[in-house]
Amino acid sequence: MADGPTYRRIADHLREEIRAGKWGPGDRLPSHTELAEQMQVSLTTARNAIQVLVTENLVYTATSRGTIVRSREVLESVVTDHIRPNRPRASHDIFEEIARTAGRVPTKEFNARMEPADQQIAELLGVPVDSWVLARTVVQFLDNEPWSWEVSFYPRDLAEATGIDSPHDIAEGTTRRLADRGYAETAHRDTLAARPANAEEAAVLGVAIGTVLLDHVRIGANHDRVTRVTRHRSIAASNRFAYELGDTAGTGVIRGVLEQTERSGIWF
Repeated sequence: MADGPTYRRIADHLREEIRAGKWGPGDRLPSHTELAEQMQVSLTTARNAIQVLVTENLVYTATSRGTIVRSREVLESVVTDHIRPNRPRASHDIFEEIARTAGRVPTKEFNARMEPADQQIAELLGVPVDSWVLARTVVQFLDNEPWSWEVSFYPRDLAEATGIDSPHDIAEGTTRRLADRGYAETAHRDTLAARPANAEEAAVLGVAIGTVLLDHVRIGANHDRVTRVTRHRSIAASNRFAYELGDTAGTGVIRGVLEQTERSGIWF
């Protein structure tokens, strides 16, 4: 190993092993204790070496599984797909569609609860501050790797009228559920920003504090009211967002061209 602090030399060694393919996506690295014994260093030094790789987004830590090598694949999400006219009817939501198209296995951790609206959410949803709103939270995983964290807020009366106040995930997704119950969203406004992860986001997504995230806020509405506010946070290095606007024929032409360029290894 090259010169430098011991923990950095160990991190350099592990990084090269990952890049050389000794450790592939989903593989578990030696535990802190195992690494300390192998390298004949202190537990603190081993822990610091792993933290370097976490900071570089090469690995993540899972409480039950240890330190896991991340996938280096960039997942593209066409964020207008959920409203495309020719989207097939299916018993799964848009995240699962995107994941399965990429050959990945999607899973989720879901919860729903009523909570008092803070000032920002209350103003966006047009309800009184501290009135009850539904918060639906989903942590999404690809091949067991933390991928994104999404929280959606809905007015209580709308949630109860459409059945999305269920304590369980909705297989077809809330967009379709709202439409099926007569509350179809007819407009959306998306805001996308890149910013560093705070401590809570880092813990949920298995990254280091300060890792650059894509923070995607979507406001949905019908002709009468705002129906929801969704905040979706994902790791910038692992995700790419795209929008498709126009008719089906035109977007089909664009998709065909992009498929050819991707096969050629050409991308902007």
